[in-house]
Amino acid sequence: MRGDEAKNVCPGINLVQVPVSRDKADLNVYRNAGSEVVVAILSTKGKCERASIDEVYLDLTDAAKEMLLESPPESSEFTFEEATKSNILDLPSDVGDREENVKAWLCRADANYQDKLLACGAVLVAQLRVKVLEETQFTCSAGIAHNKMLAKLVSGMHKPAQQTVVPSSSVQDFLASLPVKKMKQLGGKLGSSLQDDLGVKTVGDLLGFTEEKLQEYYGVNTGTWLWKTARGFSGEEVEDRLLPKSHGCGKTFPGPKALKNHSSVKSWLDKLCEELSERIQSDLSCNKRVAQTLTLHARASKENECNSMKKFPSKSCPLRYGTGKIQEDAMKLFESGLHDFWGSRSARWSITSLSVTASKIFDIPSGTNSILKYIKGPSSNASTAILDSSSTPELTPFVVHEEQCEPSSIKEECDNSISATQCRLIEGKGAPKKLSKVQGTGSILKFLSQSQPAQHEKRNFDGLICSHQGPESSSGASVAEQHGRDNINTAVDHSSGSGDTWMLNVEDIDPDVVGELPLEIQREIQGWIRPSKQATPKKRGSTISSYFSPARR
Repeated sequence: MRGDEAKNVCPGINLVQVPVSRDKADLNVYRNAGSEVVVAILSTKGKCERASIDEVYLDLTDAAKEMLLESPPESSEFTFEEATKSNILDLPSDVGDREENVKAWLCRADANYQDKLLACGAVLVAQLRVKVLEETQFTCSAGIAHNKMLAKLVSGMHKPAQQTVVPSSSVQDFLASLPVKKMKQLGGKLGSSLQDDLGVKTVGDLLGFTEEKLQEYYGVNTGTWLWKTARGFSGEEVEDRLLPKSHGCGKTFPGPKALKNHSSVKSWLDKLCEELSERIQSDLSCNKRVAQTLTLHARASKENECNSMKKFPSKSCPLRYGTGKIQEDAMKLFESGLHDFWGSRSARWSITSLSVTASKIFDIPSGTNSILKYIKGPSSNASTAILDSSSTPELTPFVVHEEQCEPSSIKEECDNSISATQCRLIEGKGAPKKLSKVQGTGSILKFLSQSQPAQHEKRNFDGLICSHQGPESSSGASVAEQHGRDNINTAVDHSSGSGDTWMLNVEDIDPDVVGELPLEIQREIQGWIRPSKQATPKKRGSTISSYFSPARR
């Protein structure tokens, strides 16, 4: 029961509270604990598939086969003590001799091969549970069966800190009385349809229908799946996946706590998106993975339409990293879903559940680096720290150390070793048009430098050379730009004589990334990607006839 209900029944009860953050339950401590158990212990014995924050599937087939060959239970003088506390379906469980009955079942010499594998699995799981308790102080329960479906069904039958085994001979009797809504994927519309259309109340009731009949009602694939499910068959294998397939943050608003206006929805969406942003950024930093899709789910009701069956539609869009962007996109998804749910009418509505999910998570391709690797703010310790840790790509907002960036006299920028003709070219028509004087902005080329401070830098842009003084000189920004070249080469010549070259192929620039940069830098990079076309001068007096060759005679 809920906490407040428990206090009414037992006023002196001591309730353990879940940590709270952003006015909602903070499950990070449980999420980290689950990861610790899976990665440090369970994954050492077989393939692990994370199913939720505190659930995991573990494929022990190979380990059980190896154990059966080397030291089968029937030949072992000592069976692991914890394994004798297992719950075996359909096995008498008298208090007096329960453990002896379990030990006898585990050590049967006449058992078939499948049950012998289950017995080995029971011993292995008991060993793992004891190891989890010793190393992490966490208890766990387990279901042991020949497929994921059955293992999941019995994992919660005997709690806490116990394990349940499903022999092959017990499957039919176990499923016969199981309510159909208890089965995975049958708790929603399909389960309701089975009850309403076919009168199916338990999984055993499905045995009365042929595979062809179920296919006639629900299609070939679903009909076959239902027929196999009723018999305890499942071909779904355990995926070797330690990391979650998605990240989600949600909150329910029961009864009077329901959200009834846009401002309250936005306030909660901002909190949920802030948490989601932290989690996907942590996943990026720790696991080098990027999420690509943002999805909003909600449950809603219409005032004066309690019997309405229309659900609030889920909405998705490409995920943009950054808390503000995720918050903005989530609100747009809510507005779109609300329009589809309620239309343009002004009647009241209430939201009873909100959640945002980041999905379609992929590993970052090898060799990919953040643009921050190549950018160094002028004499900024923070920038140096970012560069030093740039081996871990981060999708962060493009931030440049602010300073007054005013293109001063070009003559002061020119090095003494450069000819006067070249200086005039830079000053005059040969140079690109000037950038506007905007405080805190500048050409992206200004921030592309080596990690060591340069006393004297020279940049070559399509034959025009201009020097850039090191940090000890007066501030000044280079305004040279290059148009119409496939590569941009910036050569840095340090006063010590050592040098390095930074190169960029403009064909590799992702236009979507450019759109996230400051406007001034966008314009500059767009100039590299799409050079301005020069109009071809037309000859005066040209006519259409000049485009046709004279006819041959």
